[in-house]
Amino acid sequence: MAAIARIAHAEAGIVIAPGKTSMVQSRLAKRLRALDLPDYDSYLALVQSDAGRDERRRMISALTTNVSHFFRESHHFETLRNEVLPPLLSKARAGGRVRLWSAGCSNGQEAWSMAMTVLELMPDAANHDLRILATDIDPMVVEKGRSATYDAQMVSGVDTGLRKRFFETAGGQFRLIPAAQALVSFHELNLHAPWPMRAPFDAIFCRNVVIYFDAETQDRLWHRFAEALAPGGWLFVGHSERVPVAPHSRFVTAGITTYRLPPAAEHK
Repeated sequence: MAAIARIAHAEAGIVIAPGKTSMVQSRLAKRLRALDLPDYDSYLALVQSDAGRDERRRMISALTTNVSHFFRESHHFETLRNEVLPPLLSKARAGGRVRLWSAGCSNGQEAWSMAMTVLELMPDAANHDLRILATDIDPMVVEKGRSATYDAQMVSGVDTGLRKRFFETAGGQFRLIPAAQALVSFHELNLHAPWPMRAPFDAIFCRNVVIYFDAETQDRLWHRFAEALAPGGWLFVGHSERVPVAPHSRFVTAGITTYRLPPAAEHK
């Protein structure tokens, strides 16, 4: 499985420890069955070939864990509601541009939680230049997020009032209302590859993603996030992740697993 680990690192910066052979085999077994391949050597030959480009993407999807739920790590959404959004929404009302990014959005619950938080404070947000970008390396979870539709179990953690306000129900399924859907766009993106987005973001959520990366890849990603944020921009990371702060980076601590760039006057 060392060759699979090398491909995963080259393609997506993912680190697979040597002792994870059984995990890798179990997660790739479905791919072998789907492709009707007899063994892992045949699968390796495919993903190493030019014809295996699409399968390499599916392999990365199989090796990563897409576990999320609405309003996960609620303290981040309290900070978003109470500190991050008020000045940004004032900016939007005055005609300014506001951009938020859910980087590593998994099945979409994070991005939709961001959208609901925005709509609680600004019901007409879609009428302003305020948008949320949701990205993930896994095309299947991107499509799930784009569908904006979840079963009862997946929305069970959403407050009853929010569920009634922001979801439409049909056949036991819960679908985000059009006002929320108008705010969020979903796209496939490998954080390890070049990013097509050019304009700065005001806040980035990237939680429980960099735990898959080695230290060098993590440091490179923190730097890229700093470059992608506007002065004063916010970065939210997972509960087990830590971002280097000044003087080792431009970020300063702004709360529990919450970081910020200095405002424009201090930005160098």
